[in-house]
Amino acid sequence: MTILWLLAALVLACSPVQAADRTIYLTFDDGPLDGTSNILDVLQAENVPATMFMVGLHAKSSPESMALVARAKSMPLVTLGNHSYSHAFNRYRKFYADTEGVVADMVRANAVLGLEVPTHARLPGRNVFRLPNISTNDLSIDRIEIGIEEPDYEFVAATGFWLYGWDHEWVHDGTGKPVQSVTRLVSEIDHMFTGKVRFVRPNKLILLMHDEMFQDTFNGTANLTALIQGLRQRGYSFGHLPDYDSLN
Repeated sequence: MTILWLLAALVLACSPVQAADRTIYLTFDDGPLDGTSNILDVLQAENVPATMFMVGLHAKSSPESMALVARAKSMPLVTLGNHSYSHAFNRYRKFYADTEGVVADMVRANAVLGLEVPTHARLPGRNVFRLPNISTNDLSIDRIEIGIEEPDYEFVAATGFWLYGWDHEWVHDGTGKPVQSVTRLVSEIDHMFTGKVRFVRPNKLILLMHDEMFQDTFNGTANLTALIQGLRQRGYSFGHLPDYDSLN
């Protein structure tokens, strides 16, 4: 409790922000992994919505992993999303060179995760939106690669997948350790809103995180709790990702 209190105090020490009508969408990639259960515990305790983009191969790894999928699906505030079957085996350019293979991989993940179309989904390694009212490509890859990959995005979307990218990321160092402190992350989010950053949707920020960041029962859980409490204290609301593309 002491660490939780200190983290929350540090977050609240930042200068106030006018956060009315500014919405955060919490999203978590790559589960089910060791940190997934801790994430679900915190979401339930804090009563906030979030989307879990899960990987079919990870879900199939054990009965315990499939139980985490079932638990996520049973929680009213949690949206279960598709994050591919293979996660491209982390060989993205090879993966996206085969359009039919990409579509088949996403469809296979739906079968494992028990999802129906239209499916909320996130492509592995690509910050791409393909929604009824939004279409954007990943600006971190070059135009030649985008030209190669665009048919993949279009065919996946046409198959019944609503693709979500992200606006900001809580980065980890590859071992699951967060790069930014909670205080730093909240400050970055504040600056994005007050600095007139152009979001994909005005005043709506999709935050990307990864399940492995929360595998440490003590500090991982404390960090996520402190983040949620800090953002809430500063006036941000938490949105359901299925409502993100609404024009209202």
